[in-house]
Amino acid sequence: MPIEQHADVTLQGVSVRSLPKVSLHDHLDGGVRPATIVELADELGTDLPETDADDLADWFEEQSDSGSLVDYIKTFEVTLAVMQTRDGLRRIAREFVTDLAADGVVYGEVRWAPEQHLRGGLSLQDAVDAVQEGIEEGEDAAEAKGHDIRVGQILSAMRQADRSLEIARLAVDNRGRGVAGFDIAGPEDGFLPAQHRDAFDYLASEFFPVTVHAGEAAGLDSIRSALIDGRAQRLGHGVRIASDLNVVSREGEEVLVQFGDLARWVRDREIPLELSPSSNLQTGAIAGWGTQWEDHPFDLLYQLGFSVTVNVDNRTQSRTSLTRELATLAQTFDYDLDDLQAFQLNAAAGAFLSVEEREELIEVIAEGFGS
Repeated sequence: MPIEQHADVTLQGVSVRSLPKVSLHDHLDGGVRPATIVELADELGTDLPETDADDLADWFEEQSDSGSLVDYIKTFEVTLAVMQTRDGLRRIAREFVTDLAADGVVYGEVRWAPEQHLRGGLSLQDAVDAVQEGIEEGEDAAEAKGHDIRVGQILSAMRQADRSLEIARLAVDNRGRGVAGFDIAGPEDGFLPAQHRDAFDYLASEFFPVTVHAGEAAGLDSIRSALIDGRAQRLGHGVRIASDLNVVSREGEEVLVQFGDLARWVRDREIPLELSPSSNLQTGAIAGWGTQWEDHPFDLLYQLGFSVTVNVDNRTQSRTSLTRELATLAQTFDYDLDDLQAFQLNAAAGAFLSVEEREELIEVIAEGFGS
């Protein structure tokens, strides 16, 4: 059974929540507090499926557990409705960082799609500025409570739309002002990264970091396009890379696996997989392997040497936290603190930071885990 969202589990006598964590795949519009949604919706006169915060949290979880990424995405209309003003974006970003800090995160990257926040008259730059203001306020509030946290923005372009080059330019324009990377998000199946080649060519010419949602709702062709057309340094989810592995035999704990060329490339090049177990179960991303935590190919990928990282994807929709994801993985696959540390070190190595900053982050993780 998955751990409760706010439970503080101990592993080898250590609080999992207290451990330093790195969050690479975390959507802003998927991490809005239900109570904040209710309050902002009331101010804006926006209708909600539930007007009580607890009932709304239940609604998100029930609606998101659909087995389909397309249906899962529909829940975001509720959060997006209250994210169309400067004050709303600023508050939500501030609370987002505060919640990360409370979960033990020391470095995070928050992804969101500026083009989805213009209904109230904001410009793309207005929206980026508002989110950055909120992030900095959240970082300052965490520091005042003795928790150092740094959060960078990843600007996502919607893959079913035609603004990716514009969003890519926006991201590069805000390099050094809070924006750390670029992504494409939205319905994956039928919208290959190749359709946004102009944006990816531009980003490559500017040496700007890229992660691409791939291998979640679509298979190996999507991952291949992310790497070739997108020049992705990381794979958003990427869980379906496991379909390029052929388990030849099992003898006790010994598993003989034959690699496909794509899987071998991703493993050998240590391309980070931004795995999100709860979300992967909800969206049907692991339907080819099963429907339970123990069916997730996370452990197979880890044992085979892939650069696996652990993420929440959408804390509100999945009613989860990074602590919960890690604790449930530990419970499911009998991991210990060394395993949890390995996941954080993988994430730190894949962070969109300078090599010096990544080394500092690795030191923070090692110290926090007592290494």
